[in-house]
Amino acid sequence: MHTPPLASGPEGPSSLRPLLDTVLEALGEGARARGGPLPTGGPEAVAARVRDALGTVLPDEGDPEALRHLLRAVAEGSADPANPFCAAHLHCPPLAVAAAADLAASALNPSLDSWDQAPAASELESLVTRRLAEEVYFETPRGAGNCATSPHRPDALITTGGTESNQLALLLARETHGPGVRLVCGENAHHSLPRAAWLLGLPEPVTVPTPHGTLDPAALDTLPPGPLLIAATAGTTDAGLIDPLPEIADWCAQRGTRLHIDAAYGGGLLFSARHRAKLTGLSAAHTVTLDLHKLGWQPVAAGLLAVRDGQDLTALNQRADYLNADDDTEAGLPDLLGRSLRTTRRPDVLKIAVTLRTLGRTGLAALVDQVCERAQEFAQLVHDHPGFELHEPPTISTVLFRPASATDDAVAAVRRKLLTDGRAVLGRARAANRLWLKVTLLNPTTRPADLAGLLNLVEGTTPR
Repeated sequence: MHTPPLASGPEGPSSLRPLLDTVLEALGEGARARGGPLPTGGPEAVAARVRDALGTVLPDEGDPEALRHLLRAVAEGSADPANPFCAAHLHCPPLAVAAAADLAASALNPSLDSWDQAPAASELESLVTRRLAEEVYFETPRGAGNCATSPHRPDALITTGGTESNQLALLLARETHGPGVRLVCGENAHHSLPRAAWLLGLPEPVTVPTPHGTLDPAALDTLPPGPLLIAATAGTTDAGLIDPLPEIADWCAQRGTRLHIDAAYGGGLLFSARHRAKLTGLSAAHTVTLDLHKLGWQPVAAGLLAVRDGQDLTALNQRADYLNADDDTEAGLPDLLGRSLRTTRRPDVLKIAVTLRTLGRTGLAALVDQVCERAQEFAQLVHDHPGFELHEPPTISTVLFRPASATDDAVAAVRRKLLTDGRAVLGRARAANRLWLKVTLLNPTTRPADLAGLLNLVEGTTPR
């Protein structure tokens, strides 16, 4: 029996090269067949095309053309975040250099559960996570010593995204304050926070009203007694709003209350000198969630949890003799098992490190500034158009708008019509007791003409 070629080892590059040609050709063919930001026809039509391309899932005899056929079908049936009319979610178009690094990570296939499976990747992860933690904790925290001189340095863990980061943040709070610690978050908080409280067996969370879209610090004065974890948000999913972080941080510092900030969306503003001040107060948090597969232009997944005091992470330490035996650790082999709740982990740090080094702060800042500027421009277009209503000016890169005088049912129907026709991918959000169309601009190649074209497309789809 002929052994299929491997992706790594001495023959790996020569084995991959023709396959890469096939991949790139199939991606191009699929994109041309799709012809827009989304496949046409809706769920049933897409499902039928996938079933036709797949055929028998596990045939008796393999098909050497399966790579081309399936990649073409998936490419044709994908939402394309690089298309300027694909702007519904916090779903970024990844940078080519990051995708190339991700390919190398897949070919090398290190697993970061023990040093002997990932010698270089484990060191790279250590260097990059600590530097990004220092980026988060860029100002002197309220009620804490200077991080630069503290023996308890900031640190960070690589995660699969905001959901895992938020769960880890609640776990660390539980290990610090006990199983009675109660989560307090605004109605604007990501759903993963109350879900993490449920998964961890914590008390029922307290939800603070957010009538203006952000958490009101004055509402915290009404909280019940007992150990609390206040969770603020820097970049809400629906509108991209940022809670008043300095005021919330002051409230927590005065009462010795633990603070977590979910900056999965807004954390990318750290790279921009123009927008960084919006995150003032971030470094007061005990834990901070970041997602670089949002305002970082990384392929999924590229999440982080930053901690102000790296000693907090000792709560995650575990022993498995085949991975981190005591005598190996004492002999100097790094212990990686406490760096995640997962065991087998791919080196997602590689694409992050390549991106940081390739673009630098200036390059990343330019991307952040670009999408934020485009959001302001789109909001102005909506504001100036008599046929549309703007919810409010954007804080980051999300704009909520709706056809003037339309009912909620009509707004929802416009969105679904555009999806089914494959012409535009818009999100939906409820604010001020009404349904809004949502545009989340994460594509730095979007131009002003694209924004005008998108608005014209919505106008042409809205019933008169």
